[in-house]
Amino acid sequence: MHTCGGSWWVCGCQLTAWREPSRNEKCTLTITPSHSARSQRLVNSLTAFQFPSPEGIMKCLQREPKLSRSEELLRHARSQKAIQMNAKLLGMEGDLDLQFLLQGGDLLKVRSPSWKKTRYFRLQEDCKTMWHESKKTFRRNHTCECCPSIPPTFSLEDISAVRMGRQSEGLRKYTEEQVDGRCFSIMFKGRRKNLDLIASSEEEAKQWVNSLEKMISKINNLSSQQKTEHWILSCLRKADKNKDDKLSQSEVKNFFRLINVEVDDSYAEMLFKLCDKSNSGHLSGEEIEHLYELLTHREEINVIYQEYAKTTGFMSPENLVDFLMKEQREKATLADANKIIEKYEPDENVKQKKLLSKDGFLVYMHQPEALILNPDHKELYQDMSQPLNHYFISSSHNTYLMEDQLKGPSSTEAYIRALLKGCRCVELDCWDGSDDEPVIYHGYTLTSKILFKDVIKAIKEYAFKTSDYPVILSLENHCSVEQQQVMAHHMSSILGSALVTAPLGDGMPTKFPSPEELKGKFLIKGKRLNKLEASFASEEAAAEDTDVTEEEESNEEDEQEGEQSKKKKKLKLAKELSDMVIYCKSVHFHGFEDARTNLSFYEMSSFKEGKAMGLAEESANTYIRHNVDKLSRIYPAGSRTDSSNYNPVPLWNAGCQIVALNFQTTCTDMDVNQGRFLVNGKSGYILKPPYMRDIATDFDPITLTRGDWLKHKTLHVMIISAQQLPKVNQKKSSIVDPLVKVEVFGVPADVAEKETSPIENNGFNPAWNENFQFDVYVPDLALVRFLVEDHDSTSDNEFVGQYTLPFNSLKMGYRHVPLLNKNGDRLPSAGLFVHIMVLDAE
Repeated sequence: MHTCGGSWWVCGCQLTAWREPSRNEKCTLTITPSHSARSQRLVNSLTAFQFPSPEGIMKCLQREPKLSRSEELLRHARSQKAIQMNAKLLGMEGDLDLQFLLQGGDLLKVRSPSWKKTRYFRLQEDCKTMWHESKKTFRRNHTCECCPSIPPTFSLEDISAVRMGRQSEGLRKYTEEQVDGRCFSIMFKGRRKNLDLIASSEEEAKQWVNSLEKMISKINNLSSQQKTEHWILSCLRKADKNKDDKLSQSEVKNFFRLINVEVDDSYAEMLFKLCDKSNSGHLSGEEIEHLYELLTHREEINVIYQEYAKTTGFMSPENLVDFLMKEQREKATLADANKIIEKYEPDENVKQKKLLSKDGFLVYMHQPEALILNPDHKELYQDMSQPLNHYFISSSHNTYLMEDQLKGPSSTEAYIRALLKGCRCVELDCWDGSDDEPVIYHGYTLTSKILFKDVIKAIKEYAFKTSDYPVILSLENHCSVEQQQVMAHHMSSILGSALVTAPLGDGMPTKFPSPEELKGKFLIKGKRLNKLEASFASEEAAAEDTDVTEEEESNEEDEQEGEQSKKKKKLKLAKELSDMVIYCKSVHFHGFEDARTNLSFYEMSSFKEGKAMGLAEESANTYIRHNVDKLSRIYPAGSRTDSSNYNPVPLWNAGCQIVALNFQTTCTDMDVNQGRFLVNGKSGYILKPPYMRDIATDFDPITLTRGDWLKHKTLHVMIISAQQLPKVNQKKSSIVDPLVKVEVFGVPADVAEKETSPIENNGFNPAWNENFQFDVYVPDLALVRFLVEDHDSTSDNEFVGQYTLPFNSLKMGYRHVPLLNKNGDRLPSAGLFVHIMVLDAE
């Protein structure tokens, strides 16, 4: 054997490549480990690994000489310095939970009954990214077969929850009950799969869960400015390839790419020379700080601040009140201004003088109370004592699906995610299962099945985490009478007294109870054997009614094209399940006149989107009047096998309350839905305007005759700038060319869209200063969406971020607009800066 490529140092191990003369091009690798556990694991995974050639090794491994003791100490000191800096930013200096995560440890990762493997997890020095060991040798899509895969990581910002115990489907399915106390799951935002883990002891599991939850809370509570600082510092460290705490000119250029801005060589050289005060050919210490200040300088904020900073270059309380009243159109007093200074001024000397510096002004402008969304509307601010059908209700279709309608997985996790997003109406598609246990799945497809009782347990646990207001369980029932009885038993035993099984109050109700009266309650929507009135009839009459054992199934729920759809299906219904349907009895729709004449208030119909859209266009006022008295549920067409969605706005315009969307699909329609239910404490209930709650209303969103609904406004929007837009393509050389679209949704007369010109190669701090004007005739029903896209002249633009909110929740003046990703989660640091003005039209 002969050495062929020299030695490399990876994770504390010396790697030496060897080649046997008889094997020609093939090389093997020997490892000399250090004493650390991580090194030993590297040994286990790489021993006897074969490289194709010494030339391949030279290309694929970065050759690194063995570090001397002093160099190792220096590298360790730099790492500790980075940790200290990030810990200080998080307010966690000396924190034991942080130390625990930085040290890390072994956990058993669970994927199936046979796939349970020990993996090492630890927090990286940025105090934000978790690294975990992987035994995958190659990246699947890597073009070079010689390269080991980059160790997998995930950001703590991508975690939606850490759950103690066997709470995930995977842990319940693949582990025994006796390990419950050692189990925990990391749940991610978006579609990323859960991480199911088992610790060596219950105490260690609790330590992991508590430590992770504390870190996530600390990161989430960082101000926008702090997140920006943390992100830029992380990018600076990534750009410093040789970890010498200095930046060469090429490293500065790489740093620009990391922060999503492309600059030409001459501009990069100019910036570099401007900061290189020592003329040493690299930046360090205060020179890097100067570069940071140049990059984070907000000229547009500076101009606004200088306009009002009339007191020796600072803002006095009087100056601040002047700004708040004139520019922001807010009612403000000197007491309000002094509170802002006390709370947000970072310089103690300036604060003592009761002044606000430029830095303090910028900090304030990033606070929730200064953002575009009216902070009063973030909380519960609407009257919740109106009848249930007077509200738009956040609703999900085929809630059990994680992906498409044909072969995607069904999961209790899908219910949890929808409920945590504030969804108040979930769908359960119920079929007979084995062992007398009903299951939920999309019938006659390859979608996977989940137990009905597991879904009810998940709903019970997560129903009221985001909102206290009632949850409607929409049953699509295909079960035998025997398994319907099992369904009724599970709902009764699991949901207990929270399940509404009789009308509230005494006597037969004449209208719906309010969301306030139904707080913490579950309502069942489904078929019923008789009228609700029958339960108040004499015993003889009631007994007579229960002889009706067959009920037409909700044919509109599962409508098929062709003659077969016209044959009315029959369903034998279990009395136990029928009796649980109180306020939401499913019935066929035979026209508005029939509904008005023959149906009680609690009898509701479901409409396929095409039918509902037709009624909303052709009979809008009649539909609105129908929905003053009754509930309507809309659901996507069966042809949407990819789980795509439809535009919910025309159905809201027609007063439809339960406009069910596929929550698992990211799209404009879901963005608009999230925007509609963003306000009122994210309760999942939005009170309809008065003219949509009046049975004699003349409101028609199509014709827009004169009435209380017509409040013509002019919306002026100036798109000023954006900050820290994320890369769309993670390639090193990829930089976004952002443009901003402003879209108005509402009645047809209000629908509009305008866009800025694109800015080339700058996602870090692009500036537009472009003005738009919109006419809005029915502001109560309008929504405004800010969409940022990466411009592409040869194909469709790519999504970068968006934010949607109700028109009536806009704050005027200079405002920052937070941006959300495709999944509806906040993009850290990213945002728009705009100026908003709403005026009464002439």
